[in-house]
Amino acid sequence: MKRRNTPAKQRVLEIMQDAGYALSQDMIEQKMTGKADRVTIYRILNSFCEDGLTHKVVSDDGKSFYALCGTCSGEKHSHNHFHFQCVKCDRVECLKEDITYKVPKGYQPQHVNCLISGYCNKCA
Repeated sequence: MKRRNTPAKQRVLEIMQDAGYALSQDMIEQKMTGKADRVTIYRILNSFCEDGLTHKVVSDDGKSFYALCGTCSGEKHSHNHFHFQCVKCDRVECLKEDITYKVPKGYQPQHVNCLISGYCNKCA
């Protein structure tokens, strides 16, 4: 389904592109400076996920972050990759390097939400 582009959608997209890393709904709301309310931003982010423009990363505390799909692994894009969250600055990034994992025999994973937390290269 083709969705109509609105000024609010365009601004959310610009904010995410400028950041270059995953943002939470409230981080985006702070940068919107009154141009859209919380519910509108939430709906925009969910529509971006449905359309494959972004993917959602859920942190250890249950907070959702949204990453633009073009900022992760490029041509061989998959939502099933590892993410890193800094415990100091709260930044969440898609890790571009392949990290392998193994599940027990007989299991067939379909969705992976892997988050590694620690100190990012700027805060370490």
